[in-house]
Amino acid sequence: MTMHITRNAGGLGGVARAGAIASPFRPVAPLAAAGFAGLLALALTLLPRPSLGAISGVAGPTFSLTARAGYVSTGEGGSIHVWGLANGAGLMQYPGPTLLVSVGDVVTITLDNELPVNVSLVFPGQEGVTALGGVPGALTNEVEPAGAPVTYQFTALRPGTFQYHDGSDPQLGIEMGMVGALIVRPAHAGWAYDHADSAYDREVLFLETEMDPLIHELVETQRIADVDFTKYRPTYWFLNGRTAPDTMVAAGAQWLPAQPYSCMPMIHPGEKLLLRIVPAGRDLHPFHTHGQHMRIIAQDGRLLESAPGSGADRSFLWFTTTVTPGGTDDALFTWTGDRLGWDVYGHQPGDPLAPGELAADHGKPFPVVLPDPKDTEAGPFYPGSPFLGMSGYRQPVFGTTPNPEAGYYFMWHSHKEYEMVNNDVFPGGMMTMLVVEHPDVPIMEM
Repeated sequence: MTMHITRNAGGLGGVARAGAIASPFRPVAPLAAAGFAGLLALALTLLPRPSLGAISGVAGPTFSLTARAGYVSTGEGGSIHVWGLANGAGLMQYPGPTLLVSVGDVVTITLDNELPVNVSLVFPGQEGVTALGGVPGALTNEVEPAGAPVTYQFTALRPGTFQYHDGSDPQLGIEMGMVGALIVRPAHAGWAYDHADSAYDREVLFLETEMDPLIHELVETQRIADVDFTKYRPTYWFLNGRTAPDTMVAAGAQWLPAQPYSCMPMIHPGEKLLLRIVPAGRDLHPFHTHGQHMRIIAQDGRLLESAPGSGADRSFLWFTTTVTPGGTDDALFTWTGDRLGWDVYGHQPGDPLAPGELAADHGKPFPVVLPDPKDTEAGPFYPGSPFLGMSGYRQPVFGTTPNPEAGYYFMWHSHKEYEMVNNDVFPGGMMTMLVVEHPDVPIMEM
């Protein structure tokens, strides 16, 4: 049986276009719902795939946060007791709400406490922070259990990516979930800093944390005094408060009420993706991007420039970045198919260039003869063609395909491979996917 490779545009079902490339691909049997492919396919088909044109969060400059206890879910079906932060009277969430402000804003954050211990907030990288109310603590004013709230205030003096966290007992408070990201935007929309070198088309937050569930069990059963960090052994690793494959489920999934943020970037070729990497735990997590190097343009909320106004002239390419806990990295990533040695769109030499396509690769033939499908076992994300946006056959997975638009999937993950598990169950942990879609495929905003 002969099929035709078709281009899927806008999710309209892959209508064959004139001159479609003939393909000998045959339909294959449905994939069994097991292992990594089954888990990932289920995660991607239960909800519309997320896209990260802009980072989800709470717009300021005035915020009201409440510290309270709750539970988070893990990708293998676990449930862990945490201390999270709620946006006002909303649900507790892990990590805390991402706070979005602009340069020059007078940021005001009021903290209430429903936990059994004193809590507070500190804001690394911010200057002139004041705290009113509560009781004096080691680092800042604290809120006692059911006590009077504390109001923190500072002026956001410079753009960048920062974090905030518990300042009363940071070792325990951060482990339990009292941590979040703070993003200060410059006046120029679409820039991360005050220079065009930081321009981006889409952005994504990678807030990295880890957990030792035994500590959480002790806290849940009111045995905080028995917590011993000399025996610390995390067995869960999170991106934006989720473990894989939940990282790839759309934001706001109903079955993850305490974990509203997803972490699955999607881009078109040639677009610039800004990665805001926030290691909010205590361990180092070497984060690796398949498909292309990333360019580190800023660290700890400061553009890597040799002099004010010079731009990111101290930036550097990196394929795995390890950020010191408590700091941040900002990186730019783009993908064009450069140096693959063939035309990723399957163009003929006379075809027009696609948006983001490199002219040097235009019309170059695919360098090998593809085997007959009966001689191969293709994965669930292979749409039946090596060309971006073109499909040959469809493999039914839970009634649909996890790659409906024939995009390119690249795994992004911690390069400590033992961090890609959920309590020793592989796959999971600190892992997600980047999806490169054909320029004709719209990427929905969340």
